[in-house]
Amino acid sequence: MNDKKQNILIPMLLIGVMYAVLGFAIGINAFFIPFVKEAFHISTAMSYLVMTATFSAFVVFGAVSGEILKKAGYKGGMVIAFVLMALGFLFVTAAAKSISFPLLLLALFISGLGQALLTGAVNTYVSIIGSPESAARRIALMGICNKTFYAVASLMLALFMDLTNVRIEDTILPFYIISGVLLVLGFFYYFAPLPEIKAAGEEDGGNTHDSFFYSRSKTSIFQFPHLLLGVVAIFFVIGAETIALGTINDYATILNLHSPENYIWLTSGGMVIGYLLGVLFVPKYVSQNAVLLLSTISGIVITLAIIAVSEEISIYLVALLGLANAMMWPAVWPLAIADLGKFTKIGSSLLVTGIIGGAVIPLLFGYVADMTSSYQNAYLVGLLAYLFIMYYALSGSKIRTKTSI
Repeated sequence: MNDKKQNILIPMLLIGVMYAVLGFAIGINAFFIPFVKEAFHISTAMSYLVMTATFSAFVVFGAVSGEILKKAGYKGGMVIAFVLMALGFLFVTAAAKSISFPLLLLALFISGLGQALLTGAVNTYVSIIGSPESAARRIALMGICNKTFYAVASLMLALFMDLTNVRIEDTILPFYIISGVLLVLGFFYYFAPLPEIKAAGEEDGGNTHDSFFYSRSKTSIFQFPHLLLGVVAIFFVIGAETIALGTINDYATILNLHSPENYIWLTSGGMVIGYLLGVLFVPKYVSQNAVLLLSTISGIVITLAIIAVSEEISIYLVALLGLANAMMWPAVWPLAIADLGKFTKIGSSLLVTGIIGGAVIPLLFGYVADMTSSYQNAYLVGLLAYLFIMYYALSGSKIRTKTSI
């Protein structure tokens, strides 16, 4: 047992760095939203195209990332992802030099291609490297790295870029640095001791356990209803998560609060606390389904409270949404890829396409905020997300157990 834990430790540490990179890359968007609104003199809804550009890449590339992982393996896919992200962020400097908002969106889209590939690789890798029952616990542990560096992105960019004195040319130096670091990391991981692993039942001649027979009896990835519903659940999970993380800096800017770029730390802090609770209680005291249900109930209650209180208080409740959202992704991902067997890599790429929710839901949020002239009321958009995720926790994730095999 000690040898097994030791064997897992080094890969988990290496993957933890990748989660940090993903958090940093997506955290850039949270800082960019109020920045580009001023730099390009666009509306709130238009500024949320920053999120759309990044997350739409998850649909385009998510559909093919499974094939890349099948051919290059998890490790090879991770290296390719670093190169794509570096290229995308290098294009940000070109957008700054030409003062072109469309080119900036293209740059974020290219970076998003790399993020899509890396997301599918690392989440499935962490899910299958240990027991299925504790997968949410391992992903939660990785989530601490992810959300800490989500906030670090705002902190670092604030050293170069001032939200109270916006100058688009201030993006050039930091994004040269970010691109360089990503290329160095890609080179490092090419030689890193990261073993290639496979999901249970992924080999054609694998175990004859019922769940493996279930996956081998299927001829298409679309014959797994718990996976397909999981894609929709991921759509809403990322949408709800992005609303809480991606809007709080902008909300603080609108409320004229001091150092608005630092409010992201409140939401990220809430998520880190949620992850820590997940590490402590899942699966020893509470199952992955149960923690998902509790999270959705918390999200609904907090969202309604945001609408009921004053704006000055509501921004701190937005931060509290981080706590409610924390264990949703760690619970949904392993539930959705359970019992996929040989379809695991393709299934993970299909799940990645659900991340488009991070583009659609925040864009809807921005539209509602513009139409109602109220950021506070726009947070009601999150209710639909929590209701569907609640259904997935109660029923959708369990459909496979009702199938005769």
